[in-house]
Amino acid sequence: MSLEPSSISTEVALSEYLQWLIVEKGRSPATIEAYRRDINALCGWMSKEQLTLDALSESVFETYVGQLRSGARAESSVSRAISSLRGWFGFLVEEGVLATDPTARVKSARHARSLPKPLEETLILRILDSIADSSPAGLRDRALLELLYGTGVRVSEAIGIGLEDLDFDEELILVTGKGSKQRLVPIGAALRRALERYLGAGGRNEFANSKRSSALFLNARGGRLSRQGVDLVVNRRALLAGVNRDIVSAHVFRHSCATHMLAHGADIRVVQELLGHASIATTQLYTAVSVSSLKREYLNAHPRAHG
Repeated sequence: MSLEPSSISTEVALSEYLQWLIVEKGRSPATIEAYRRDINALCGWMSKEQLTLDALSESVFETYVGQLRSGARAESSVSRAISSLRGWFGFLVEEGVLATDPTARVKSARHARSLPKPLEETLILRILDSIADSSPAGLRDRALLELLYGTGVRVSEAIGIGLEDLDFDEELILVTGKGSKQRLVPIGAALRRALERYLGAGGRNEFANSKRSSALFLNARGGRLSRQGVDLVVNRRALLAGVNRDIVSAHVFRHSCATHMLAHGADIRVVQELLGHASIATTQLYTAVSVSSLKREYLNAHPRAHG
């Protein structure tokens, strides 16, 4: 690094930090973009307040955090911003750009981790089965949603899959997750049918410039389908299936995959491996969801549950 404490600008400091995260830490593009947004928000506030990096004291930073909390942002979002900024300032202190870290004494509020809200199996199947058209977009959408539900992959992982990552002989897909960690996920029967139709005649090859791209999922211009593109697919398909779009998202398919597997008796460590969780504590959240569903169904159905 070549940061000069006397002349460092926020733009250069941010650029160097993000480059360090990419090269040294192997952070994913989604993580880098989240850090960029959080740090740019602070830089914009500093510019408006006519503050330089070395003038940002603990008390001034606490004022900024207070403004974040007084706004409409959720506490989880504020905590994430504090974490992003703490990493940045820690880096600048380590590089000798700053003498002190203004975030050192600011604490993220402790908040209860919200439980994921999966869709009922009937709603998932309604959405999937409603995609009956055999247009290129229809075949792509069916394959995409079958993948999200059938394997529980993250959206960033789904759009990162290339044709070379598919192994139909072994019925496996190579997925690249957080920190560039790779894992194999199985291709179930429904997903295989959807992928084979999409990759066959009238499917992927009908997208513009399809032969120039190695990406599995393409957009209308033949480029790699984006995260926003996946969101549009999910919203459109939920609408067409008559399912409330407020309770559906691409991430909900991941939640539903894990919860439904546990409800049907899957071992929690198998689900952990499938989802690519570094800690089993994260996977255990889905166990709590399954227990909640069990209790709800018990109270609704058992004649001795009340009174």
